[in-house]
Amino acid sequence: MSGHSKWSTIKRKKAKVDAARGRAFTQISKEIIQAAKQGGGDPENNLRLKNAIIKAKEVNMPNDNIQRCIMKGTGELGGGNFEEIVYEGYGPGGVAVMIELTTDNRNRTAGEIRHLFSKNGGNLGESGCVSWMFEKKGLIVVDRESGVEEDDLLLAALDAGAEDVKSEEDAFEVITEPESFEAVREALEAGGIKSSEAQVAMLPKTTVKIEGAQVDQMLRLLDGLEDLDEVEEVYTNVETDE
Repeated sequence: MSGHSKWSTIKRKKAKVDAARGRAFTQISKEIIQAAKQGGGDPENNLRLKNAIIKAKEVNMPNDNIQRCIMKGTGELGGGNFEEIVYEGYGPGGVAVMIELTTDNRNRTAGEIRHLFSKNGGNLGESGCVSWMFEKKGLIVVDRESGVEEDDLLLAALDAGAEDVKSEEDAFEVITEPESFEAVREALEAGGIKSSEAQVAMLPKTTVKIEGAQVDQMLRLLDGLEDLDEVEEVYTNVETDE
């Protein structure tokens, strides 16, 4: 996990580069449905829906598919009976793990999550057992390969309302308050600064370092969680040099 920005070691992306197109569509469809269900079908007045549509377009989801998902969420079409759940637990070495998912079968999904924890040196915990170790923040990752100068990024980000800019090995991480995220992201894009990652996420306040066999167990746990279609995001406070 070394050789990447700290964010890469903390959050594992659900959608991998070689992931099946249909699988990505399934995940984003659920996000659009839930966003429309909670905040309405107008993306200009629903930030979560707006971001979900951006993700959909990034994987070339057809506009007809996007509109059907919005209509399911608003109740204009059937088939939008999904439930959002956050599971919390401990991985090997006491690493905190938070899982955001959307499911239409809570009992089945809970059993699958519990099994993955138990067979990989961890245990599924009660609600709230690790959430206090994280805080919701906006995160915008700008790769060093983009050619942006650190001073230019720092000035642009802070002027737009960012909270902090962190320098990592291969990227810069712009941190914002959730309510400032969209404004900062749009300001950076308008200034020609492209991001490789941009979302509101749960960032850990501290990290837990593991080594040896525990690293292998943690990777198996993360891979298993990411293989579940219901899982949207996985956050951890893991740190390792391996």
